[in-house]
Amino acid sequence: MQKTELIYGIRAVIEAINADNSVDKIFIQKGLGGNLYKELEALIKEKGIACSYVPIEKLNRLTRNNHQGVVGHISPIEFHVFEELVENTVESKKDCLFLLLDQLSDVRNFGAIIRTSECTNVDGIIIQKKGAAPVTEDTIKTSAGAAFKVPIAKVDHLRDAIFYMQAAGIRVIAATEKTGKSLYEIDFKGPTAIVMGSEQSGISPAILKTVDDKGKIPLLGEIESLNVSVACAVFLYEAVRQRMS
Repeated sequence: MQKTELIYGIRAVIEAINADNSVDKIFIQKGLGGNLYKELEALIKEKGIACSYVPIEKLNRLTRNNHQGVVGHISPIEFHVFEELVENTVESKKDCLFLLLDQLSDVRNFGAIIRTSECTNVDGIIIQKKGAAPVTEDTIKTSAGAAFKVPIAKVDHLRDAIFYMQAAGIRVIAATEKTGKSLYEIDFKGPTAIVMGSEQSGISPAILKTVDDKGKIPLLGEIESLNVSVACAVFLYEAVRQRMS
């Protein structure tokens, strides 16, 4: 298994970004300053890279090397270009199936979702550049290696991605409890994209306003929600069931 790579030092991280390496997230020491830091900050903003400002103790735990207040995380996978992924899939497959993840933050949930996506023949997973769970060693391990098989693309804004997919003839369906409609009433045949929300707050209201349909999983017990990776599996396998019947 390819290991997640950490790079440290302001100049090294700047060079990694400029070399178009898959820098997934950057940890920066709180209160850091200087011209080189300003250069890094501008690059982070330009590229839309996820960034966290943390105490120096956090950086010291990440690496024993001289990090100079900056540690970068390079993804062990290569991300796909969103527009190319959608266009190529729509052209080659009549009943394409995509998955959009709105601010999913837990790397193990992400890994479990990738694994289920591979088992259900999902054509691509779309995540946001900022706020999404990074692809780490734990993600790869939980996915059972499926992260190397399922195309994953990053976008600046999930709403724009939804509009793009709708223009390409893909119906976008939200998995949400904020509807009276069961997922078993929804047609998952044909080009489809399913949106799953974050562990804490579900799908954002702005995203819910853009989708074509909404469905919820019937919950018959006292607990009000399922784990997001389990909920995702329920939706994906309903799509599989309909397409096989």
